[in-house]
Amino acid sequence: MFNQIINLFFPEVCASCGNLLLKGEETVCTTCRYLLPKTKYELNPENPLAVGFFGQMPFNAVTSEFFFSKSGHVQALIHGLKYHGAKENGIFLGREIGKSIKDAPAFQNIDFIIPIPLHPKKLKIRGYNQSMVIAQGIVEETGVPIAADCLVRKVFTATQTKKSREERWQNVKDIFDVVNVSKIEGKHVLLVDDVLTTGATLMSAGKALYNVKDIKVSVATAACAGG
Repeated sequence: MFNQIINLFFPEVCASCGNLLLKGEETVCTTCRYLLPKTKYELNPENPLAVGFFGQMPFNAVTSEFFFSKSGHVQALIHGLKYHGAKENGIFLGREIGKSIKDAPAFQNIDFIIPIPLHPKKLKIRGYNQSMVIAQGIVEETGVPIAADCLVRKVFTATQTKKSREERWQNVKDIFDVVNVSKIEGKHVLLVDDVLTTGATLMSAGKALYNVKDIKVSVATAACAGG
């Protein structure tokens, strides 16, 4: 009854298009779920994202769930998550990733999910790590546990927004460390972030992780540019 009263005065709207959600709809309306631009890169080991890392970082597999475009529906979901406290957006995005990868051959036998960490100062400002929220959504679909205590961000960096490709690389160079190394030795880990643009952050994280003996690293992000 209380929730019905709340919904009467503050009706739930689609996080993607802003229209009222119908009964049975959650976070994103049925129309937007159908229209959100999926990449299906998880089914193509030589997709453009994976190819972009060839010769630079030996990731096992790389995928993004959706294509990201300015003023698009996916941007609304990401911005709501990062800047407006809409954690439900992150759970939705993570669940969509989980549904896509759980049967994809390249993403089998994952032992741990590792969300890209925020620096403690940034975490205090935002109140939560958006990549962790996405990871929690992946857990709901796959059951793979999160290892949030293995990768740490040791340098506080400025936002990557509006930086050139070269500036992005310099901004995140050598900013990660691995701790609790024995936990992920010989394991297959899934590195999770919100948006893949130049790949600079994922490269920096991968560089740190590949110091671990016999580790296998795959990558999944909620969105990527293009499409």
